Amino acid sequence: MCKSHFAVLLFIITAICIILPHFHGGLANAAGTQDGSEQWGYVEVRPRAHMFWWHYKSPYRTQDPSKPWPIILWLQGGPGASGVGIGNFEEVGPLDNFLNPRNSTWLKKGDLLFVDNPVGTGYSFVEDKELLVKTDEEAGRDLTTLLIKLFNKNKTLQRSPLYIVAESYGGKYAVTLGLSALKAIKAGKLKLTLGGIALGNSWMSPMDFVASWGPLLKDVSRIDNSGLVKSNSLVETIRQQIANGSMKEATKSWGDLEGVIMDSSNSVDFYNFLSDSGSGGGSLTTSMISTISVTNKYLRHLDSLRVTAGGDGDLGTLMNGVIKKKLKIIPKDVTWGGQSDLVFEYLSGDFMSPKINEVDKLLRAGVNVTVYNGQLDLICATKGVEAWVEKLKWEGLNKFLSIDRTPMYCGADRKTRGFTKSYKNFHFYWILEAGHFVPVNQPCVTLDMVGNITRSPNK
Repeated sequence: MCKSHFAVLLFIITAICIILPHFHGGLANAAGTQDGSEQWGYVEVRPRAHMFWWHYKSPYRTQDPSKPWPIILWLQGGPGASGVGIGNFEEVGPLDNFLNPRNSTWLKKGDLLFVDNPVGTGYSFVEDKELLVKTDEEAGRDLTTLLIKLFNKNKTLQRSPLYIVAESYGGKYAVTLGLSALKAIKAGKLKLTLGGIALGNSWMSPMDFVASWGPLLKDVSRIDNSGLVKSNSLVETIRQQIANGSMKEATKSWGDLEGVIMDSSNSVDFYNFLSDSGSGGGSLTTSMISTISVTNKYLRHLDSLRVTAGGDGDLGTLMNGVIKKKLKIIPKDVTWGGQSDLVFEYLSGDFMSPKINEVDKLLRAGVNVTVYNGQLDLICATKGVEAWVEKLKWEGLNKFLSIDRTPMYCGADRKTRGFTKSYKNFHFYWILEAGHFVPVNQPCVTLDMVGNITRSPNK
């Protein structure tokens, strides 16, 4: 799709382009483009807790009843990172953060639904900080409420299977949402078809990840024996804290471990272990979370994704400037990312909890579950992913582990881009030469993967 079409469709900010917003309780809660290609709004998921969503209708959408067109719900991580900002403009949406068309947009495979989740993230906000969620399950319930409000009165949306695709901490939201949504569907409270769940570089088992950091970095010569001994000592402290139920203390020790890793490795990039933190190795325009302060520990991840872009290309400037003006319904006193530090703080007691059992429940319920991971990621290293997958109690696990992988290519290029294997409703993709942000590092093979996950008619 050409640049001029997107510019007209998305970013000419005039009264002609915008449907007048509807109001409820004095707060604008829904708006969109005149041609219906985009809609956005707020859902009050609980009293005084407001969640923002943005839906793009794909220009490639087909109306073949035998091949239903999918909707992809993108869930960002953090906690406190904005899907409406980061996933949309930095990774898979129609435009990048310079407002140029993205050739690898996932709109080629499905509609896109971005949500600022949990409340307090991005444009979402709470009127009282005590309304922020404290557990992943609470976040899943809020997302279920949002889906009920969006899908139950929209038969067009109901005809499309929903695929939940998550990145990083978003994986924990994805599985809790999946179980909550299944329960609501069974009870007749939610009208949609759950097509599947994809966990991209997802923080599903924190203990397995922190235990993988030292050995992985030692194997690639990024730390020495001294660094390995120091990191392993803290890993055992974290293991004991989790066993004792001291989850906030485990989160603190996680931050201490990061400090040891940084010191021992001369500041390795947690998003790409072949790079240094701050070198841009994460391969995003690192202004992407410039307005999020979360905590000093979390910022060590984000620092590696920051550049001194300024002006065009700076995501915070974009979201609090031209995008806020376009959307029209964002309250004047709401700043994109203004409450994100509190989101992380309030979830700190659940940050180190695993969600392996939830994956097992989804598999037993027959839900298609996909795991994909970038080869060069450290924070959610493939070594850690494989460790938690092997802990699944799913009856098909042994068969899955025994079968061979299939290489992945991109078009006519025969360079190996990754590997994949599947058994029944469980699927795994190993994406080569990619770090934490797989859609950015390997857009071509990732787009093919998304088409497979969603069974998109547009192959």
